[in-house]
Amino acid sequence: MSLSSILSADAIESALKDCQAPESFSPKKFFQLCGLSKKSPQDVKNVFNILDNDASGFIEEDELKFFLQRFSPGARVLTDKETKAFLAAADDDSDGKIGADEFQVLVLS
Repeated sequence: MSLSSILSADAIESALKDCQAPESFSPKKFFQLCGLSKKSPQDVKNVFNILDNDASGFIEEDELKFFLQRFSPGARVLTDKETKAFLAAADDDSDGKIGADEFQVLVLS
């Protein structure tokens, strides 16, 4: 399964264009623009599994840094500040990583 089988290429492109500049990434806005926040909980879990590069069941900080590149290989890397803010926004249990349920709450809230 690929991200483009869940989200439209146009929506992904629009979301990526919105956060091209460093320090302009907002997870909530990105999920709205790419259409993920309107998808079913199962679709959100499927996207989580795609983003969980090492299949550990969590998205860790080093995976978050390359979050945008999972949507498009030519996209920029998140800054350290953006990565830490993204992690803080989703990591409800403060274990330093984002689980599937935490990701789903962030995307769908």
